[in-house]
Amino acid sequence: MDITPELKERLEKLQEKYALIGQDLNAYLDGLLYADSVKYWEYIQLDSLLGLQNPRTSFPDEKIFIMYHQITELYFNLALHEFEQIGNHQALTGKFFLERLTRINRYFEALTASFQIMIDGMEKEQFLKFRMSLLPASGFQSAQYRKIEMYSTEFINLVHKDKRATFTNSDDIEAMFEHIYWKEGATEVGTGTKTLTLIEFEAKYKDEFITLGKANKTRNLWQAYLRLTDEEQKNPDIIQALKQNDINVNVNWPLAHYKSAVRYLQIKSSDVAATGGTNWQQYLPPRFQKRIFYPAIWSNEEIELWGKSWVDSVLADPKLQ
Repeated sequence: MDITPELKERLEKLQEKYALIGQDLNAYLDGLLYADSVKYWEYIQLDSLLGLQNPRTSFPDEKIFIMYHQITELYFNLALHEFEQIGNHQALTGKFFLERLTRINRYFEALTASFQIMIDGMEKEQFLKFRMSLLPASGFQSAQYRKIEMYSTEFINLVHKDKRATFTNSDDIEAMFEHIYWKEGATEVGTGTKTLTLIEFEAKYKDEFITLGKANKTRNLWQAYLRLTDEEQKNPDIIQALKQNDINVNVNWPLAHYKSAVRYLQIKSSDVAATGGTNWQQYLPPRFQKRIFYPAIWSNEEIELWGKSWVDSVLADPKLQ
């Protein structure tokens, strides 16, 4: 085989690369010579991936339930990967910000569209039976989703809407965490006490969440946006991408869950409690929570009507009656 100029150039670049780190290029070429070919199923660890489903019952549709939630968590991890790139970028530009935010939006749009698997993809009778074997576990306990919220916005915007005005010190993450909005969604409907779902969730993740909340005071998505130039901040594409992110995470995604809950947990006038006793009727609809990541870019009217039209359309769906 002839050593072409292109091949010679590549070898010289490799020699330079490994010399800079004190390594012998010949040793790495030997490794390449003896290495096996990359196989698709090994690269993505397919056997391990397909061995992660362990149903607790014999109902066939439980496997759908498990795999869908696993897929969801993988998408959440993709979103967190993008948030970290934005927050940690030392010379952030509007172009980089918009590209990564657009990726996050695509992940959530794919998730929202895929939720039809949960809405119409299981037999209701099976779900209402196998779900009782999952107590007190709940999708409420998705730590990655909570992290996405903390990567998105100022921590004060995650405080329950009735408590936000009481916090004048936005640095007091520990105090604000005690009033974070989602705790209300995991309280016993009748007594108002914490469910086991919430108790176990806090026991595992509370310290991690508080640490992340402190770390993200300067690198959440809103703070990253404020690091852009004035001209970039006014870019309509960037503003629209932020609005879409707000809608995707705080309206479309929770309301996809709400639609599923109505489908499976509402029987005529009687509501079935969610796994773990979560108060889905008050917790999921955005119009009750008024959780908005970027309130500065929305009008007062838009904030006042937050999520209302979506909920109305869901409740008007004849398939859910």
